[in-house]
Amino acid sequence: MLLSVACNNTATSYNNKLNSNQTTVKSSTDKNPYHSISAIPLPDSFVRIKADSNSFTNWLRNISLKENKTVYLFNGNAKANQLAQFAVLDISVGNKDLQQCADAVMRLRAEYLFATKRFDEIIFTDNEKGIYTFEQPYSKEHFTKFMERVFGMCGSASLAKQLKPVSNFINIQPGDVLIRGGFPGHAAIVLDVAINKDGKKIFILAQSYMPAQDIHVLLNPANDNLTPWYEVNDDDKIITPEYLFYRNELKCW
Repeated sequence: MLLSVACNNTATSYNNKLNSNQTTVKSSTDKNPYHSISAIPLPDSFVRIKADSNSFTNWLRNISLKENKTVYLFNGNAKANQLAQFAVLDISVGNKDLQQCADAVMRLRAEYLFATKRFDEIIFTDNEKGIYTFEQPYSKEHFTKFMERVFGMCGSASLAKQLKPVSNFINIQPGDVLIRGGFPGHAAIVLDVAINKDGKKIFILAQSYMPAQDIHVLLNPANDNLTPWYEVNDDDKIITPEYLFYRNELKCW
């Protein structure tokens, strides 16, 4: 079963169903109508939390989404399981088996810092506390090569150490990361957060996986009416299509 091999995670009945019904979504019959994260509709009475124009939140909301909802691997093949995604981010996975789960999180954070010319903040650490700092020339070609090196040396174990714990899950923000460090572990990034007048929050998650594949917005297997949004509630578990996280695994930059 894919889940147990890739992530050493506790399988749920939904995971079992999902992995036993692997299929390929045909782009000609299943298209994504939303051009960006900000275009994904909200449930009634919810509004997106406020964000500055130069913030990570605003940058994440403006990531373009592909019309084709198929998730492809780094080698160009369609992922066997096409039942996890709501939409696919229009960001290259490359042609090497490098940009996996934690790598996708690091890629999005680094892309934001690169876009806003905060080059000296593009820093990652490996599991032995080695430091990888993006240095001149500040070109896209050099950035791509730098990130490939980071992907090869860093992962969920090191990123979990680099990030800071979020003390209360209710404080969840776009850019936060659900992460379990391990060999392998897993990570999913919060792309957006919305709130209603009663203070209830909802959020959107995205992931890459093993092997390296397109970063994709996750469906909510626990609530078909809310998907792709997830609800902040009293549950200790956050059930995603291919992984089970816990509230205390939420971290921030």
